[in-house]
Amino acid sequence: MSRVAHPAGPRHADVLPAEHAPNPPDDLNALDPAIWPRSARRADGALTIGGIDVRELAARYGTPAFVLDEEDFRGRCREFVQAFGQRTAVFYAAKAFCCRGVLRWVAEEGLGVDVCTGGELEVALEAGVDPAMITMHGSNKLLSELERAVATGVGHVVVDSFEEIARLAFVTEERDGVAGGVRPARDRIAQKKSEPRPPCVLVRVTTGVEAHTHDFVATAHDDQKFGFSLASGAADEAVRRVLAAPSLDFAGLHSHIGSQIYDTAGFDVAAHRVLELAARIRDEHGVHIEELNLGGGFGIAYTPADDPADIKVIAQSLHQIVATQCAAAGLEVPRLTVEPGRAIAGPGTVTLYEVGTIKDVDGLRSYVSVDGGMSDNIRTALYGAEYTCALASRESAAPPMLSRVVGRHCESGDIVVRDTYLPADLAPGDLVAVAATGAYCRSMASNYNHVPRPPVVAVRDGAARVLLRRETPEDLLSLDEG
Repeated sequence: MSRVAHPAGPRHADVLPAEHAPNPPDDLNALDPAIWPRSARRADGALTIGGIDVRELAARYGTPAFVLDEEDFRGRCREFVQAFGQRTAVFYAAKAFCCRGVLRWVAEEGLGVDVCTGGELEVALEAGVDPAMITMHGSNKLLSELERAVATGVGHVVVDSFEEIARLAFVTEERDGVAGGVRPARDRIAQKKSEPRPPCVLVRVTTGVEAHTHDFVATAHDDQKFGFSLASGAADEAVRRVLAAPSLDFAGLHSHIGSQIYDTAGFDVAAHRVLELAARIRDEHGVHIEELNLGGGFGIAYTPADDPADIKVIAQSLHQIVATQCAAAGLEVPRLTVEPGRAIAGPGTVTLYEVGTIKDVDGLRSYVSVDGGMSDNIRTALYGAEYTCALASRESAAPPMLSRVVGRHCESGDIVVRDTYLPADLAPGDLVAVAATGAYCRSMASNYNHVPRPPVVAVRDGAARVLLRRETPEDLLSLDEG
C-alpha cells in the first residue's frame, strides 16, 4: 500500500497515514519486473542490466550514473506504435528525457518527437528527426523559437495563447509573403507542393477535467497556465483567430489532462468536451478537424502499489472513446495523436549510487547517504514522488532496515527515496540502485552546490556506451566569466 497519496492520486482505500511506515518486502533481493528494466537480473548476487554487471559499470563510468536499457526503451516505442495502430500518430515527449541518441532511436522505431523549447528542437534536428515528424509545444514560445520552427518546417505547432497565434501568423506571413484576407482551410489543402507549407496548427484546449494527479502535474483545470479554456469560450475564439489567419493552417485540437494517469476515465470526459468544440467548429465554420491530440500522461509503476493499465488496453479504450463521441456528435473520426514520454523513457533506466554514510536515528530509521541527490532527482522533493530502491552490488540475507535514502546536498529536503527497506548489513561502498528514473530525473537535473550532472550510459546485449558524458568541474568553470 502507498504511504501517501501517489502522484497519480489516491486509489480506493489503500493510502496509509503519513507517519505510517510501509511494510517490508518479502524478499529484499527480488526485482519486481513491473518496476525494474526488462533486462534487469541478478548474477552472482549483483544487479545486471543489458547483460552487464553494475559493479563493472560503476568502475568504468563512476557514480552516480543513469543506466538506460536500450532494448527496453525501443521495445516500448514499438509497443505504442503497434497498440495504437495506423490511425494514430505516436510522438515521443522529449521533455521526459532528451538527447540525440535517444531521439534517433525514437525516429528509427517510427515515432515522431514532441518538443517544447528551442533547445529540444535543436537536439531533434541534430538527431536527424524529420521536421515533419516534430510537434512544437510550449506555453510561451519565444519569437525566435517560432521563427526556427517555421523555417525548419516542423509538422505541427500547438498554440497556447492569443498572443502566440498573432506571433505565429506574423512569422509565417513574413516567410510566405501572404497579404491580408482569409484563405479557408479547405482551400489550403489544394496548395501546390512547391509552395511553402503553412504550419499545421493545433489549438490547445483546457477541458476542466480533474486528472487526479498532483497539482504540479495536472494540466487541464482552468486555474493554470496552459491552453485555452472551454468554459470561458476562449477555445472557440482561438479557433476563429487561427482560421482567420491566411498564413496558418488549422489542423485540429489538443488536450492534455495531466501526468502519471492510470486509467482512461479522464480521457473519456476530455474527449467528449473537446469533440463538442469540434462540432461547434463544424457548425460555425464548415470545417472538420483533421486531428485530435489527446496528449500523454500514461502512468508507470514506481512502487509495488502502482498498477498502470496495459498500453494495449489504453489504446483500445481511447479509440473506442473517440469513435463513440464522434458518432454521437455526427463528426468524421479525426486522426488520433498521443504523446507518451514517461511511459517510454521511465521504466528502463535506473540510477546507480554508492553509499557514503549510514546514520541510525533513534531507532526510527537509518539515513543512507549516497553520492547523488536532489541534483539528479528533484522529483521526491518537488512533489513527493516515490521510488523503489535495492542493494545492487551484492545480495544479502540480513534483516530489512527501514531506510531513507538521502543525497549529499545541504538541504534537509534532499531525499531520493523517502521510505524503503535495505539490508541491515548495508555498508559504505555498497552500490544501491533506484528504479524507474528514466523520465524527468536527468531532464530536471541541476548543478546545485556546483555538483556536476551524472552521465547517461546505454546498455544492450552486454555492451555499454555513453549517451551523455559526466559533467566535470571544468565544464562548470567554463561558464564562469568572473
